Amino acid sequence: MQTSVIFPVMPTAPSEAVPFAELVRSEDMPRLWQGQSVTIETHQMFAYLAGMGFRIPFGTAVTLMPLRHPMEAAAHARSLARLTGRRVTLGLGPGSPDFVASLRGKPYDSPKAACADYLRQVRGFLTEQRHEAPEAGWPASDLPDLGHAGVDIGLGVLRPVLARLAGETADVAITWMTPPGYLARDVVPALRRGAQAAGRQVPRLVTVVHVAVARHGRDPRQLAYAAAHTHLGAPHYTDMLRRAGLRVHQSQPYLNARALVDSGTFVYGTPREVAGALAEYARVGVDEVVLNCAGVGLAHGWNAALEDLAELSAEMRAVRSCVIT
Repeated sequence: MQTSVIFPVMPTAPSEAVPFAELVRSEDMPRLWQGQSVTIETHQMFAYLAGMGFRIPFGTAVTLMPLRHPMEAAAHARSLARLTGRRVTLGLGPGSPDFVASLRGKPYDSPKAACADYLRQVRGFLTEQRHEAPEAGWPASDLPDLGHAGVDIGLGVLRPVLARLAGETADVAITWMTPPGYLARDVVPALRRGAQAAGRQVPRLVTVVHVAVARHGRDPRQLAYAAAHTHLGAPHYTDMLRRAGLRVHQSQPYLNARALVDSGTFVYGTPREVAGALAEYARVGVDEVVLNCAGVGLAHGWNAALEDLAELSAEMRAVRSCVIT
């Protein structure tokens, strides 16, 4: 299992992300991730880093479909692949129904169908295959030829319906705050069923995990709340966590944060203890775990978060070397 990191907030200055890019390059991590940002936009942040000389792989986890046409999504992703000379992972997600309605006037009639159509169109633009614009009935314009290192299309999934769709259509399935037992019981089987039905390989599984190193003066419940309170008040996340066996309710984000810690979904401990807990993700089929130190960064500063990430990366590397030998 590979280990990478995410820059977990929306930046207001490009310098904020530079130490994370330095960590990825110095530790030879597989990629640097970032979610949707509407301050400094995600792809533009990555392009800035590439211009500084950080020719590292980047991934979005995830950018939101309602914000851009599939043609523009494909253009952004392949531009990054061209600028860096490295494959880009374009992680996409539908967003919450309220968010979709605020941009489109109403939620998607079927998030699954919307995701399927959006991914199909993005892949069509990236592979230069002409396709019909479904809402208009005429052929969409093609992107001009551009040599680039390649784009892997990812889909953000929390529950089995989209996991199966990812198995059918995506190169990568990306999950957030999904406990390993839930992945093994619900997500991984759905991925495999989708891939089998479509006659294709099972997508790579990437999981973003909240982590923190235990240190004097830290309260893991406060860290979990700082990191995840927005998600912990969202119905699709609380539904997923209930399916995973946690006692949560969208109206109680602080109690939900406690449940994250008590269940080990927010991983807190010594570097060795955290690495041991993360090893469970490898056992259930995760290909890449993304370390998210948002709680530490927001509560204690980003230098403290980077210190945690460096220690955890070293411990994970030591664990891998022991497994290999």
